[in-house]
Amino acid sequence: MLTDVPGIRVGHWTDADAGTGCTAIILPQGTVGGVDVRGGGPASRETDLLQPVATVPLVSAILLTGGSAFGLDAASGVMHWCEEQGLGVDTGIATVPIVSAAALFDLGITGNARRPGAAEGRLAAEAASDGPHAVGSVGAGTGATVGKCHGRDHWCKGGIGTASVRLRSGATVSALVVVNAFGDVLDENGQVLAGAWENGRFVDARRALMEDEPRHHRLAEMSNTTLAVIATDARLDKAQCTQVARQAHAGLARAIAPYGTALDGDIAFAVATGATEANPIIVGNAAAEMASAAVRDAVRQATSVRGVPTAADRRAASA
Repeated sequence: MLTDVPGIRVGHWTDADAGTGCTAIILPQGTVGGVDVRGGGPASRETDLLQPVATVPLVSAILLTGGSAFGLDAASGVMHWCEEQGLGVDTGIATVPIVSAAALFDLGITGNARRPGAAEGRLAAEAASDGPHAVGSVGAGTGATVGKCHGRDHWCKGGIGTASVRLRSGATVSALVVVNAFGDVLDENGQVLAGAWENGRFVDARRALMEDEPRHHRLAEMSNTTLAVIATDARLDKAQCTQVARQAHAGLARAIAPYGTALDGDIAFAVATGATEANPIIVGNAAAEMASAAVRDAVRQATSVRGVPTAADRRAASA
């Protein structure tokens, strides 16, 4: 769980009927953040502020949301809630919450029926707790899908997954990943765990795309994003957080293939609360491992939404 890192709270707002949602991650005061943006179609807010060259080192909250770029409106609800709680950077005039946000394209499953907005973002923030949080087809993962190379009739359900490890130093490294990938999700042995399904088997997008163009409607070209948040209680500066975010992408690429395409808007955040000393290189390696594990957890914990079956459903139906 991401909440294995002390002080971090996670809350979801979910509309399973519409097939969308958002997830608010509320951070303790003094948390340092970094980000690394990959893929050709990101939708984000306040990511430039997390770059090492930007002045403010702190981040108050991270919002992950469905609704494509429309869903970024939900960040304002989180921001106003954080302001009421006194969370943010004291400018001497006002306490300004730094709320970074990233959106995934779930309009292909929702039919654009509903997008998270400020009210929904606020509800996710209000629901945030430091206890175990839900995974699977909830929050930002409600409308997440994987295996897009052959179109909607061949998709499998994605979702939110998590993984965590305690290092020998005593530091904890946790990952929360929303998997809405163009590619397939691979298991620990490199076999397709969830992806495009056709004629009673997984297509294996890596091989299919070596031989032919993707057979999908143009809308599916925009409908992909994997979003990751790595959290640790290690003491890292902004540049080190950014490096940890970069290494998280390596872990995502181990579990998703193809990854980081021009059709994806992949983003990894890394946040450090600073309570424990740890080697940043070891933290980065753990971030990659936890990112891979969280991707697999997402599709294993997913449930069917709006007629899109899970990988387990696909296998059971063909048995």
